[in-house]
Amino acid sequence: MTDSCRQLAVDLASRFNGEIINGDAMQMYRGLPIITNQIPTEERNGIPHHLLSCIDLDAEPWRIGLFKREALRVIEDIHTRGKVPILVGGTHYYTQAVLFKEQLVGEGVDSEGEREQITEFSSSSKKWPILDSPPEVLLEKLREVDPVMAARWHPKDARKIRRSLEIYFQTGRQASEIYKEQFSQKRKAIDQEQGLLRFENTLVFWVHAEKEVLNARLDARVDDMVKQGLMAEAEKMSDYLQEKASQGIEVDQTRGVWVSIGFKELAPYFKAIRDGEASEKEIEDLKRNSLELIRIATRQYGTSQVKWIRNKLWQALREAGETHRLYLLDSSNVSDWSKCITEPSEQIVQLMQQSKPTPDPKSLSQLAMTEFGAKEAQAQKRVQTDPIGKCYTCDVCEKTMASEDQWHIHLRSHRHKSGLKSASKRAQRDEYFRKKELEAQAAQATQAPETESVS
Repeated sequence: MTDSCRQLAVDLASRFNGEIINGDAMQMYRGLPIITNQIPTEERNGIPHHLLSCIDLDAEPWRIGLFKREALRVIEDIHTRGKVPILVGGTHYYTQAVLFKEQLVGEGVDSEGEREQITEFSSSSKKWPILDSPPEVLLEKLREVDPVMAARWHPKDARKIRRSLEIYFQTGRQASEIYKEQFSQKRKAIDQEQGLLRFENTLVFWVHAEKEVLNARLDARVDDMVKQGLMAEAEKMSDYLQEKASQGIEVDQTRGVWVSIGFKELAPYFKAIRDGEASEKEIEDLKRNSLELIRIATRQYGTSQVKWIRNKLWQALREAGETHRLYLLDSSNVSDWSKCITEPSEQIVQLMQQSKPTPDPKSLSQLAMTEFGAKEAQAQKRVQTDPIGKCYTCDVCEKTMASEDQWHIHLRSHRHKSGLKSASKRAQRDEYFRKKELEAQAAQATQAPETESVS
């Protein structure tokens, strides 16, 4: 979670008798408060924080079903004590599973008594070795067992192709069939005016900022984490791996806290120190490069989180008819925190608690108007009727798009228009030479054959 989000959560919890539930997968691990960017105890204002720093390094990463079950248990406990639960997340597919009733494909049916456990990919690949195959092999297999999903994914999106195959192997059903079933259930709930949100009085606050401001803050946060002891925590993780290796225990570094930003980028630096073959300058260069990679990865992750809110969260709220519950709070100018963040958020919560109408989300700021105005205009252009969708391939540019929106953007792009002009010129050139060849053949056919006269 970002510093702004956790500050808002503490402010609201303090004002409205609330307790906070962590929705960031990395912050569940204990002993790594800096590298996972956990809120310091002194900044919590005495507010209880749940599901924070609660599992060890060697614990199995939590599946989405396990997180949802534990989060709902905590929420129920908070409600029974007459308090307000505040879910703060960086792992959006965790928090979205809690907010909405529908179950995600592959999650396992935790509450229906079936208890089918969906295993992690590392276990699945042992049971079904084909899952370790290259993307083209996976896609060919998916075309065989579920052609609808095969048409949905980009040929290079190995993770999604693999997941669709995994669902088929684990459930014996096509992922496309399950998606359509879920989509039908959602439409039925909407038609019957049954809410898709799990809790009736739900508000979603999105603390956002202009891209340049946000990137500068993320860079500054990395620098601050270094000052607080990021290097020491990353070294602790590296030492842990070495200790396990000396015991003959191989730790899966493709899951859990081992993929957290900050550790994997510094791994080459610590390896070089252990090997003892690099010069002091080479070590220092490695450190500098590693820290720059952390900044880049942090900015990229921030961008991906914004995309999730703009696309997946917005789409889920739109399908539920609840986009009015999403409020963007513009934190571009932190000196106006009270005016731009504290006052509007508290006013909106008060209005909801008093069962009074809440303001139009677009009215809060120009940034909110820009963001939500664009999404509403886009929503008016098309209504989703196909829960699966498909990929689109441009034969002119030899490029594949993963969605209809990307396809239309590509059609309007300079690259595509240039490609069309080039293709047109090639076609004209080919037609010109074809005609010339036909004319030459016709001329040759009409010429009389020359013969010699014999006297």
